[in-house]
Amino acid sequence: MSNIIAIALNKLDADPKNVRKTYTKESIESLSASILANGVIQNLVVRKASKGRYLVTAGGRRLAALNLLAERGEITADYAVNVIVREAGDATELSLTENVMREAMHPADQFEAFRALFNEGKSIKDIAARFGTTEIIVNRRLALAKVSPVLFAAFRAEDMTFEQLAAFTITDDHARQEEVWNALPSWDRSANTIKRRLAVDEVPASDKRLALIGGLEVYEAAGGPVRRDLFAEQGGGFACDSGLLEKLVAEKLEVEAEAVKAEGWKWVEWCAQQPDNIYQMARVYPQRVDLSDEDQAKLDALTERYDELAAQIDADQEDEGAEAALSAVEQEIAVLQKREEAYRSEDLAMAGAIVTIDHWRKLSVLRGLVRDEDKKKAEATEGKQGGATEEADGASKSTGLTHSAALIEDLTAQKTAALRVELANNPDIALVAVVHAILLKVQYRTAWGIPGHQSALEISVTHEVLDGSMKRPAENKALEAWGSLEENYGHRLPGDPADLWEWLMDQSQSELLQLLAYAAAHSVNAVEKKFSSRSQALAHADQMGRALNVDMHDWFETTAESYFSHVNRPTIQAVVAEVRGEDFAAGVGNMKKGEAAEYAAKSIKDSGWLPPHVRIASDPDAEGEAETSEDKNEHSFPMAAE
Repeated sequence: MSNIIAIALNKLDADPKNVRKTYTKESIESLSASILANGVIQNLVVRKASKGRYLVTAGGRRLAALNLLAERGEITADYAVNVIVREAGDATELSLTENVMREAMHPADQFEAFRALFNEGKSIKDIAARFGTTEIIVNRRLALAKVSPVLFAAFRAEDMTFEQLAAFTITDDHARQEEVWNALPSWDRSANTIKRRLAVDEVPASDKRLALIGGLEVYEAAGGPVRRDLFAEQGGGFACDSGLLEKLVAEKLEVEAEAVKAEGWKWVEWCAQQPDNIYQMARVYPQRVDLSDEDQAKLDALTERYDELAAQIDADQEDEGAEAALSAVEQEIAVLQKREEAYRSEDLAMAGAIVTIDHWRKLSVLRGLVRDEDKKKAEATEGKQGGATEEADGASKSTGLTHSAALIEDLTAQKTAALRVELANNPDIALVAVVHAILLKVQYRTAWGIPGHQSALEISVTHEVLDGSMKRPAENKALEAWGSLEENYGHRLPGDPADLWEWLMDQSQSELLQLLAYAAAHSVNAVEKKFSSRSQALAHADQMGRALNVDMHDWFETTAESYFSHVNRPTIQAVVAEVRGEDFAAGVGNMKKGEAAEYAAKSIKDSGWLPPHVRIASDPDAEGEAETSEDKNEHSFPMAAE
């Protein structure tokens, strides 16, 4: 038997037999707001305890919310709560039944309910307060409820994900929403794709041009119309007037270009998109110059101050302004260090600069670029000067020493033999020499006269550009990490390759080994191309991967986009069968290609399965090592692309 009675809040306690023990702070906050606005809609279930008290068997979250309101003084301590009294023997079963058998409200019903409240005249602020949520959450739910009824029905029927439904909220045009959804293939209906199609002529907030001018807010302040994306991070949306955006970008780049022209370059250009041939152009670099006595003394003092502040911070002994002071000292040091390098007047007269936006969406100035025609003119001039010098040298030699070409070859061969022996017996200098030779080839490959001519070591290094071999290079984690490495080393190494040897001689052995690893990494090539005959090299790549303990799961995820959309249905079916079994894979053969790819991606998610050619193969010569399931299955199904 059970009956409904009213009991004072201060006589209710949590029941140890309540199976649900944990509630989030946010959940209690939102429920307390709802109770304050509407009261306790669902009765609590209690059982009698001693001394006239009651234990709450079902309704622990409601009790916590009521207690929170009482603590805040928004309800009294003896607030009357309607409860259903049940026998103690039923407590655990009742609590379990309430928590297990209850079905959460479908999100679609929730969105429509919020819209109904709004249509009844309740403000967004009032709705947010009543349900203990934020106004942005209410706005999002109202936007979701306004999506095309056709698409909303697809979401309700679970034919569309929440992320896909949210993507359609950037426009209220139902016809356009349905047109985009129906035009997209089933395997390419991601939220980002939907947004791109809906805003095909608009510019997303993440675009580097918007970042350059200061974001959507700056563009909007200039009179540009904006389409907001409620589900994006703060500041998300689209710029609708690309013409105005281009004008604002041009103005910013032109201002910087004018400042660069004042440096004396032969030519200066600006462009929002970095030219593709930028790294094929020859380049000149600034030369080191001595600081004035005054600047050198100032730099020494700043360096000493920097070391003091850094030591305080490292020892946790800094005062409140130490971080800011360190930053200010860094900026002053950077200004003085810039004065330690300067371009020669003849280089300024021959070369130019390009003002553009870099990969990190920052304004970038690429100085010292030499056009082909200017390079040829300079080489022709140098050739004439070299001929005149040779004539002068010949005249002087005719009155001194004269050597035949055969004798010169003989003498220099003997010199080379001596250098080889001495270098072989000096590993420290050998390390510098090898690092120097390889860096010239890989780090200074765009410099004029490089690679090759500034090192006596005939070390050949080939650097395979990988972007062209990948279907989605922009989404590859390893290429992104490599770009960061190149950027970091680019800042550390001297700008002029002629200074590299002296700089390397000043580095520690550990630093040289790190540079050697970076330089050598350029030459790694495990790309297997059509009709490749590099089987031994590919085997060595796996051997190296095992030595490095490479886990390819850190760098590659098997998805529809990265793998399954590029192989045929028999391959897709074989992979699913390998991971989930033959029965689970049986229906793949009857699916459309896109559907099969999506189905396979979901089926193997979190299984750790990787395509054979991306794996690091196990050691075939390891004694006693059992053949792994991956090795057994590597060639058990057709791998032909469709």
